[in-house]
Amino acid sequence: MQNTITKSYNEINRNIFKYSDDTALLDYIELKLNKIFSDEINSPNSIFVKVKHSVIHKIALFISNNITRSCAVGIAGETASGKSTIALDIISTIQAFAKEYSVNNAITRINTDDYYYDRSDMVKKAGSFAEFAKHYDLDVPEALELELMKKHIKSLLFGNTVYLPEYDMSGTAIRHDNVKLAVPSKIIISEGLFTLTDKVVDAFDFKIYVDVSVQTQKERFYKRAAERDLGDSADEVYENASNKAKTHIHPTAVKADIILSGEADREAYRQFINKILCLVKEIHFKSPALA
Repeated sequence: MQNTITKSYNEINRNIFKYSDDTALLDYIELKLNKIFSDEINSPNSIFVKVKHSVIHKIALFISNNITRSCAVGIAGETASGKSTIALDIISTIQAFAKEYSVNNAITRINTDDYYYDRSDMVKKAGSFAEFAKHYDLDVPEALELELMKKHIKSLLFGNTVYLPEYDMSGTAIRHDNVKLAVPSKIIISEGLFTLTDKVVDAFDFKIYVDVSVQTQKERFYKRAAERDLGDSADEVYENASNKAKTHIHPTAVKADIILSGEADREAYRQFINKILCLVKEIHFKSPALA
């Protein structure tokens, strides 16, 4: 894997890089990361579908503190791809590590779904969320205020506290603004259908796309539809979501640094993150050079 980042990335972000004359630590971290990634890529039922060459160097820059600011991670994929589950597993694994080693403000989650526009009046007028969903398209980026989401992510990366919105997913289409406190953290992570679309994608340092088979996705979708009481509108909602994904979601995979399998075992994700965290522990909690 290549061990350089593009000239354009250096020029744009020069003010946030802290270069050191001693590159031994960075080289060592890259070597260890290459082994971690290579072992997982070559393992049976790997969590990875694709990994861009440049991603390992970028991770090493953050772990080594050559980049000293927070990092932002964006996870996208179709409905029922497993992106939210993966994000929550990443978060819980990092939080457990942070608790063990007394790391404050390790990770902050921003849920893309919370940026859906409030359409509660339209739901009331339609009589139910199921009827509303028949006539209002939730499966296009324009249904969300992604510009606000990008603003919030950027603000957190600059070290500011932000109050996030919260969207009611129970079927009211209500969005409550400025209700969830988000503090600057080591990692800002966000997941959602449109996380890698044009209005917000450049807010992220690491871009992840979750791939899933049609059969698995469909099974998950209809289970969720029953839980949300979509009734006979489920077929129409699924067909619309699938068709719109071809236009708005599938193309975003080319922007991803990493493509994950949405069908991999959840424990495999946690184990992989723990391997990265073991390297963090070695560098920042055991290394005499950093003491």
